[in-house]
Amino acid sequence: MSLRTCLKQFASIAAVAVLVGVASPAANAQSLWGGDAEWGGAKQMVSFGQQYNPGQIIVSFGDRRLYHVVAPGKAMSYPIAVPREQSRWEGLTAVTQKRENPSWTPTPEMIKENPRLPSWVPGGHPMNPLGVRAMYLGSSTYRIHGTDAPWTIGQAVSKGCIRMFNQDVMELYPKVAVGTRVTVTWQRFNTTGVTQSAAASPTYSGDPTDEERAERRKAFLAKYQGQRQTAGKTARPAAQKSAAVE
Repeated sequence: MSLRTCLKQFASIAAVAVLVGVASPAANAQSLWGGDAEWGGAKQMVSFGQQYNPGQIIVSFGDRRLYHVVAPGKAMSYPIAVPREQSRWEGLTAVTQKRENPSWTPTPEMIKENPRLPSWVPGGHPMNPLGVRAMYLGSSTYRIHGTDAPWTIGQAVSKGCIRMFNQDVMELYPKVAVGTRVTVTWQRFNTTGVTQSAAASPTYSGDPTDEERAERRKAFLAKYQGQRQTAGKTARPAAQKSAAVE
């Protein structure tokens, strides 16, 4: 790697820290990635259409949920952030690649829309918009991925990708093989919670109250602030550059 390339990457990383350092973490992250103080609820095992085979993924932009079919008539439902109105799409696709700690490079269109975006964020960085895992869809630049902005889950803020909580995408990632069929639709599904044993999945206790959301947000921002302060001091894993759409 040339000295010029190293300096360019270092400048990109420094730009991330500068962007966050000029104001509160919440204010900057919201302005970069969208979203507000509302959260998208929790995962839940639900009843689901018998026509879908175990292993398939159904993404409902209407429900703002990703359904992973685990058995005939049963799916794990995860809250997601969905595309904003001008970035809507739908169709049948498949998982073509998987990446742990993917790096992130904004497209020229994203830079034009928001010039404050860094030109590149390395994999493993606490402010990487793709989070800790990414599953690439077809030949497109769309992905199912984690996030560095969990307050956006449940909202229509992405540029076309499907965002999940990091803990949820880490749970889903090893269960999804390359080639998995993915249906992306605006259709809404009539699902109901399914009783299950504690060993099968954590118990779903319902969407958080406003007070619980406030406490979770406060705890996250405290952690986020600590990550920002230490990001420049810790070693970052090497990652392959890719033209990503968040």
